[in-house]
Amino acid sequence: MWRWQSCHFPAPMFTDSHCHLSFQELASQLPEIQSAMRQARVTRALCICTTLEEFDQVHGLALDHDNLWATVGVHPDNEDVREPTLSDLVDRAALPRVIGIGETGLDYYRLGSRSVADMQWQRERFRVHIRAGRQTGLPLVIHTRSASADTLAILKEEGGFQSASSNGEPVRGVFHCFTETADVARSALELGMYISFSGIITFRNASELREVVRMVPMDRILIETDSPYLAPVPHRGKTNTPAWVPHVAAQVAELKGLPLEVVGQITSRNFDHLFDQVSA
Repeated sequence: MWRWQSCHFPAPMFTDSHCHLSFQELASQLPEIQSAMRQARVTRALCICTTLEEFDQVHGLALDHDNLWATVGVHPDNEDVREPTLSDLVDRAALPRVIGIGETGLDYYRLGSRSVADMQWQRERFRVHIRAGRQTGLPLVIHTRSASADTLAILKEEGGFQSASSNGEPVRGVFHCFTETADVARSALELGMYISFSGIITFRNASELREVVRMVPMDRILIETDSPYLAPVPHRGKTNTPAWVPHVAAQVAELKGLPLEVVGQITSRNFDHLFDQVSA
């Protein structure tokens, strides 16, 4: 185990903490994406895994490019995919350049005819990811949508926050693409979590979310694209790319009254602090 620091980039500017470069919309355009990232001073990106079937492709991106890293996890929305066991996650987390567990969490937004009670499989999947995070020491990348109460409750139950007899340190992580309330953000911050904001904060109808940005301390903020989705203004409606994460940083800078470069440097440093260990 070695400590991952900013050795590849002595002064990282912008870091996209969450993107999906393995998705079809982006996978065939990687040379162009990398060139655009360089021009925009986006020096690093974290490629997020959403199924075990996808992991080899996500991991391959990180192995092939010294400015990309990978996670391992199964997204809560994904059904009819291989269900991860604890060993599935732990074994893959030990591979080089894998620095996080997820994307994981809960999503009750598309219940359809189902009830919250019917989503027990999703809650059990989340618990497995939390246990993998605790066992490996890697941070969680957490997705929560219309499920914040259960997301926080399960984190508290499984994350080593409440029991003095719990082995090891409490789980660490980030609430990615945050769209919840200020109260949810405060609860996440109390657990030591980071909050990551996406291009949504640039949308005209996101005034309440911009107030959350104002509230969250700068030392707990990450920025992301969640590309290929959620392209920020002025690119809204287009296929998103890590090269556009500076637009997110610019909105944070405006809300915080800080220079853009300072926001880039602070959020990159925050990324370093959270994702600080990888397996050799």
